[in-house]
Amino acid sequence: MSIVESKLLVAVIATGGTIASTRDETGAAQPALSGEHLISGLSDAEVLVKPVELMAKDSSSLTISDMQDISDAVGRELADPAVSGIVILHGTDAMEESALLVHLQHRLTKPVVFTGAQFTADHPQADGPGNLSAAIAASADPANADKGVLLCFGGRLLPAWGLYKRSSDEPDAFDLSGQASCSQSPGFTAAVKDVRVDIVAIYPGCDAVHIDASLNAGTKGIVLSALGSGNANSSVVSAVQRCFENNVPVVVSSRVPVGELVAGYGGGGGGHDMGAVGAIHSRTLRAGQARILLAAMIASGKNHKEMVSAFNDFQKVAKA
Repeated sequence: MSIVESKLLVAVIATGGTIASTRDETGAAQPALSGEHLISGLSDAEVLVKPVELMAKDSSSLTISDMQDISDAVGRELADPAVSGIVILHGTDAMEESALLVHLQHRLTKPVVFTGAQFTADHPQADGPGNLSAAIAASADPANADKGVLLCFGGRLLPAWGLYKRSSDEPDAFDLSGQASCSQSPGFTAAVKDVRVDIVAIYPGCDAVHIDASLNAGTKGIVLSALGSGNANSSVVSAVQRCFENNVPVVVSSRVPVGELVAGYGGGGGGHDMGAVGAIHSRTLRAGQARILLAAMIASGKNHKEMVSAFNDFQKVAKA
């Protein structure tokens, strides 16, 4: 066996994002660098890197269909016996959503690691090369195959479940909303391309107009980014009941970034009241990731009881 043949092969899937972006003459940043360009300056005596050019988008412009395409690309590399690990280059705005979708849809036999950058490739403090090198190293470590989909960013290795972006201008940009879990995927293989799930923001004094608009638009599910530990008001509770009667699941998350949510408040609009009319409480996932889990469960034909269990305890999701 030659030296080249003995090296591990890591597939690097390029999707765009800040890590691939440079600023034009107007100062606007946009993806301009290919995956091949980004890996060209890397050197590792133990690892060969294969670029996979999938798309070149800011993650703020991704659709749920794009996220499914990313997940499908990961699936193809997982099926390639020559590939030892997978890295996905991705924009930070929607990193946690794509990472969770990949995690939900694939039972991993090799490490899968997302990474990106806070600063453009032509920034004097560009963090992309360091993040990419660290992600390749993490994806080449077979011990990481049992940890589910991971994020390698700012010197940290974090699981996909509960991931959220906590800073718009620091190199260490991500954190976890709740207790970390390294459980393997439940293997929700149904595609989410055509599953519409809307997020509705709850604020003091809000009414139900946005929830009703989502219903009228034909949404398949709704996530509420609620107050505190998942609270709203009596108008929202009534709207949640209408959704339940129309077989549209409503998941209650929170705009509070950290901590487990407990549906303990009544008073006509608290989390306890929403649960009484059919709302599903998301114990750890915040709105962005809750939307992805709900879409995956709708696509997979899960019932209300299964959804309640999944959002309450991820260990049960992994056994679904």
